[in-house]
Amino acid sequence: MCPNGVEFKKLGDLGVFENTGVDKKSHDDEQEVTLLNFMDVCRHKYIDASIPSMVVTAPDRKIEQCNVLKDDIFITPSSETIDEIGFAAVIMEDLPNVVYSYHIMRYRLKQPNTTTAKFIRYLFEAPVIRKQILKGAKGLTRFGLSKYQFADIEIPLPPLEIQKKIVECLDKFSALAAELQAELQMRRKQYEYYRTQLLTPHSDCNSATKSDDAQWEWKTLGEITLPAVNIKWKHVDATTEYQYVDLTSVNRENRNIEGTNIINKETAPSRAQQIIETGDILFGTTRPTLQRYCYVPKEYNGQICSTGYCVLRANKNVVLPKWIYYQLSLNSFIDYVTANQSGAAYPSISDSQVKAYKIPLPPLAEQERIVSILDKFEALTTSLSDGIPAEQAAQQKRYEYYRDLLLTFDRKAV
Repeated sequence: MCPNGVEFKKLGDLGVFENTGVDKKSHDDEQEVTLLNFMDVCRHKYIDASIPSMVVTAPDRKIEQCNVLKDDIFITPSSETIDEIGFAAVIMEDLPNVVYSYHIMRYRLKQPNTTTAKFIRYLFEAPVIRKQILKGAKGLTRFGLSKYQFADIEIPLPPLEIQKKIVECLDKFSALAAELQAELQMRRKQYEYYRTQLLTPHSDCNSATKSDDAQWEWKTLGEITLPAVNIKWKHVDATTEYQYVDLTSVNRENRNIEGTNIINKETAPSRAQQIIETGDILFGTTRPTLQRYCYVPKEYNGQICSTGYCVLRANKNVVLPKWIYYQLSLNSFIDYVTANQSGAAYPSISDSQVKAYKIPLPPLAEQERIVSILDKFEALTTSLSDGIPAEQAAQQKRYEYYRDLLLTFDRKAV
């Protein structure tokens, strides 16, 4: 669109940065106001009156000084994570009685006929600004840029009409992403509802098998599982290696085992004791309300897991491994774990307490029917190779590709 290049200008030439925000401290002689905070900026591209919700108090001087107007751009100037520096959001309407946190920075354009707030907001995602932020960020435990460093950042300025076309295009990509996210949230709610219904006897979802309700039994996990076996390291050859599933190895979002370490008898930590098999269900008993659990796939058969997991090995004569897996996802199990964990600073639950939990148990044929349905739901809502998450990942790649392409300009020769 601009084959001859464009002019580059410093952000400080186009607007003014202010970082004199309000803190959360409460004082009796001050007014109540709504605070625009760090997470509001991190989570949204555009901000309207529905988003800020935190109520704080501030003196009249601060309220006047930290006002929030349409087309203001708010930026995260620092963070413990360097990649979180420079998140940006645009204000879509004047927000009376809203002030901004001292953890974020306001950027207000003084040349609105030269550029637009939305265009600059997208530039904060693109390599042209990201590279300058990463280069200038300073800090040891918390990284950041001063308002003077932000003012020195250079950005490309194509003609205003081209800026608007670019924003229109990127907004459409963002709308597609929002639609996918809304669809995923709806599917997750639907999945959670039917999961609870299907895993509970006498529910409407099981109406086809009402005549078999009497065959549903209640058994403790201990009654339907087999004991796990510990490794005897002294009998293991020093050259034999294992993948070690530690507490941090299970992804709590998708329930997959990720990031295992390779160990042998010389390097194995003291908690590396339990031999796992395909189909085992691992449940993390340390901080158990985090719900760190997973189904062991065949590639981890014969490997080692931490004693921080309760290993639930299904007696397949009476229960399917996936039936146990899905029972652990229910709110009733979370409530049980919450009630039975002990320890304030480092809460945990014992293996025996986990195995004392009772679950409903229909005949194996009914378990197979229900598990098959739930497997399809889970693939739709959590799988990175199937379903909506896979489409989200593909959409994000398309968005980033076109965003970077549209926001890359050559510098006009002087």
